[in-house]
Amino acid sequence: MSSLSGKVAIVTGASSPDGIGRAIARRLAREGASVFVVAEGTRGELEEAARECSMLGASRAGHAVFDLAQEGAAEDMVKEAEKLFGRIDILVNNAGVRARKKFGEFTRQDFNHAIAVNLAAPFFASQAVVPIMRKQGGGRIIHIASQMGMVTHECRAVYGLTKAGLIHLAKSMAFELGADNIIVNAISPGPILTGHIAELIAKEPELGRKRLEYIPAKRFGKAEEIAELAFFLASTPATFLQGANLLIDGGYTTH
Repeated sequence: MSSLSGKVAIVTGASSPDGIGRAIARRLAREGASVFVVAEGTRGELEEAARECSMLGASRAGHAVFDLAQEGAAEDMVKEAEKLFGRIDILVNNAGVRARKKFGEFTRQDFNHAIAVNLAAPFFASQAVVPIMRKQGGGRIIHIASQMGMVTHECRAVYGLTKAGLIHLAKSMAFELGADNIIVNAISPGPILTGHIAELIAKEPELGRKRLEYIPAKRFGKAEEIAELAFFLASTPATFLQGANLLIDGGYTTH
């Protein structure tokens, strides 16, 4: 029997074929989990993601479009997943947006949108799923944060602020929910070669070279490497691991 057979996982931000969310959904599917993939306004990609998960071994696969920046969307997502699958064992809060501007140039709209997607959506999705997990006897919640929640870089003030908040949220939730067997942790990826990063480097090759100077591993990370860590947190029997922020950045923050 696969290690996640009988488990149900929600993965947000799972539409992009080369993104972290999609890689996590594939990894959980390979272990037999039922997977509910969610993203904003990309129904075709989500349908393909669900088909892919089914082909890889997911017990069941579903998808839905939700704009998690909208009030109530995170809670509605959880309700739909429970209605479709009957339970929720794993919540991966991966959906996120970037806001790259120099400090002093951010608008209130930039700020509010980043907070809504990167921080409020994981907060309220988690609140919505907790009663379900309590009723089942436990569950796993994984926040996909960022190394930028711990270090800083030009044009990352708002993005880093939201990811630092997400790391703190993991700790706060673990403190309050550990006794209910709801295991909460965060993952903080460093530079991962997703489509977004590849496009940036193609436009600005010097940016790619400069980033590599900071990475002792001398390469960018792969979405599949983040997925392996997410699978570990979703399945490990080492449940004393609670409220942790697991940094996976090729050594970027060692100096």
